[in-house]
Amino acid sequence: MAGRADLERLLGVRLGAARFDSVQVVGQAPFGDWVLEDLRIDMHGEGIPATFLRPETGPVPALIYCHAHGNRYEMGREELTEGRPALTGPYAPDLCRLGIAALSIEMPAFGTRQQPCESARAKAHLWRGTTLFGQMLAELSAGLSFLSDHPVIDADRLGALGLSMGSTHAFWLAALDDRVRAAAALCSFADLDRLVATAAHDGHGIYMTVPGLLPGWSTGQIAGLAAPRALQICVGMQDWSTPAHAFAPARAALEAAYTATPDQLEFHVEEDLGHAESPAMRQAVLSFLTRRLGDVRD
Repeated sequence: MAGRADLERLLGVRLGAARFDSVQVVGQAPFGDWVLEDLRIDMHGEGIPATFLRPETGPVPALIYCHAHGNRYEMGREELTEGRPALTGPYAPDLCRLGIAALSIEMPAFGTRQQPCESARAKAHLWRGTTLFGQMLAELSAGLSFLSDHPVIDADRLGALGLSMGSTHAFWLAALDDRVRAAAALCSFADLDRLVATAAHDGHGIYMTVPGLLPGWSTGQIAGLAAPRALQICVGMQDWSTPAHAFAPARAALEAAYTATPDQLEFHVEEDLGHAESPAMRQAVLSFLTRRLGDVRD
């Protein structure tokens, strides 16, 4: 698809070629009647930790769990099992209950990958004509390859889920990788040009900087590349990252992309909610994942 090729050029990556060099299971622990695997991934010369939540047997659907930013660089992949203040609780127990496996990859600059820091990594990428955001998406896309190849995973039922930075990762990954059958993006979806106009864009980390993006692309157009696959956008109208003047045009552009398949696009909007997940939003996400990826267990 020509649009994807242009975005990959701007990102400085080729997602279709993204695969881990190697993956080792370095630890394992029970999680109810499921298993938590501690993975050590090697990719582009760097060791990458990841957590893989899975059953003993399958096949089951699975998703890439995209962790948030929040300027909490000490927190990475453990968000899946421990949660964070912006969430109503960790997603791991709910995903187990739904019968959906999850892979949480520690993003560069977070957790045990805090050094080099986000600023140093982003600047090095930009000087080389690449982007930190592109590296992040390449690692997440390689995670889809890992899930597709795993014997307990149904490669035809893969998804993506994330809040804040994880939201942006989730809908970009869905836009650029057809293997994402369903994506839920929480608390970050707004027209970037409108954010720049009010300086609200500065609330986002430098990881998100993609030179030359805005002359040719809007947020709604990018997310629209996920059509006709299932996409859910969840926002609070008191969230600094989704102000009404920037959310409305992004929503309109996205709805235009889904004109032929409107039933595949879902919005959960709460007027009084800030940059956080609410109990109602959690239930909306779990319902979406149940319907779009399936496999609820009694």
